[in-house]
Amino acid sequence: MTESSASSASIRLPEPSFHEPASSAAAIDALSEFAASHKRLFVLTGAGVSVASGIPGYRDLNGDWMRAQPIQWQAFRDSEHARRRYWARSMVGWPMLAKARPNAAHCALAQLGAAGRIGRLVTQNVDGLHQRAGSLDVVELHGSIDDVVCLGCGTRHARAEIQTLLLRDNPSLADASAAVSADGDAHLEWDGLDVFRVPTCSHCGGMLKPDVVFFGENVPRERVEAAGVALEAADAMLVVGSSLMVFSGYRFCMWAAKAGTPIAAINIGVTRADALFSLKVQAPCGEALAALAARVAPSVSSVSSVSYR
Repeated sequence: MTESSASSASIRLPEPSFHEPASSAAAIDALSEFAASHKRLFVLTGAGVSVASGIPGYRDLNGDWMRAQPIQWQAFRDSEHARRRYWARSMVGWPMLAKARPNAAHCALAQLGAAGRIGRLVTQNVDGLHQRAGSLDVVELHGSIDDVVCLGCGTRHARAEIQTLLLRDNPSLADASAAVSADGDAHLEWDGLDVFRVPTCSHCGGMLKPDVVFFGENVPRERVEAAGVALEAADAMLVVGSSLMVFSGYRFCMWAAKAGTPIAAINIGVTRADALFSLKVQAPCGEALAALAARVAPSVSSVSSVSYR
């Protein structure tokens, strides 16, 4: 899920100029100093934040795709076969996202937000786990997998309701299983697509699409503008769990660097913006963020009671 201006599969960067602590203790010290020096953070998260919730990421340590790229918007729009393939795979994969629960990273960010240390939380993820952990006013750049929209009349449907229709109309796939990506796309190759029944709008019979940004689509302008305003008001930027290999997230690093706004990152492996960071911590997101929250927001308890939707 990204824009048409997304980068190609693999990006190799020059040697980065950032400070990367040699030990985990030194990394947490440096991250805490960064946060202490910059009271209002603009936080951008990616798929790495949700890995500990059982949702696999998209890329390996070099930023390369671990599986086939997600569906292109033009193919979904123009091809009945592509829509059948998408919905069959989504039918099998969506339940994993629906059952996922926030992990330590989501909870720590909610804790930091409650302490007033985050100006705005912007995510490239579509899983809704930041909100389930208690974060407020989240900008979902790529939308939400929990919602489905009719391209004909604009009626919105809950993804859970669409799953009920899919199971009713396609019982032969009810017990299927396959590896799943962060957008709920199951890596399922099935020879029964010709008889697969795609869901349609209950109001007008129109084409349904998950309310997420497909490859080949642009992030809605209002989301980009809201995030841009928040970045301008921030003291610093913190990237968490994103390789930044697609432009929809990378652009904010470019804007921050141009404005002279310091950028820190928590991410294991290469990112597209390594050369723009002043600090990079290569550690699991939950481990690093929990330690950070304990130091800079100790008066705010971690979220222990989560309202799941």
